[in-house]
Amino acid sequence: MIDPAIGALLAGAFALLFGSAALHKLLDPAAFAAVLRAYRVVPPLLTRLALLVPLLELAVAVGLLAGAGRAAASAAGAALLISYAAALAVNLARGRRDLSCGCGGPNDRRPIAAWMVWRNLALAALVGLTELPWSVRPMHSADALTIGAGTAVAALLYMSFDTLLGRLDARTALPQDTP
Repeated sequence: MIDPAIGALLAGAFALLFGSAALHKLLDPAAFAAVLRAYRVVPPLLTRLALLVPLLELAVAVGLLAGAGRAAASAAGAALLISYAAALAVNLARGRRDLSCGCGGPNDRRPIAAWMVWRNLALAALVGLTELPWSVRPMHSADALTIGAGTAVAALLYMSFDTLLGRLDARTALPQDTP
């Protein structure tokens, strides 16, 4: 069993993650469709359905906040993250490291990297924790503070690590013509 404050913190943090991911894709659906086509992991005809991805992300975000739909949303969120990890891994194995990851919005052009695969797998495991049964206990004002502050800290840590690893990856990348 998981404490309801911890469960709500995780659900809130992942709702924020999936909601923001959906928003940046919905703001520029053509750019997202181009990123999806570039990965070459689904038939070109299916990339015409690219709009379904942010709609699913949005459904996951809403479902994580709704008690009745949390388990399904958690499973769908984990499946999405594992799918993203697989698409990254396939293209890294193909040697296609110059692809945009598509994870930071239409104006964020970051090449894919192995740490992104591991990040998505770790996130899939963490979102899976929201499927655990939540213990029943009365919630207090301290719980609201824990949930709100914890969600904000989780979002800031995520953005910080994402930026740090992206910059570290860019600094350690070797030029193509180096022996």
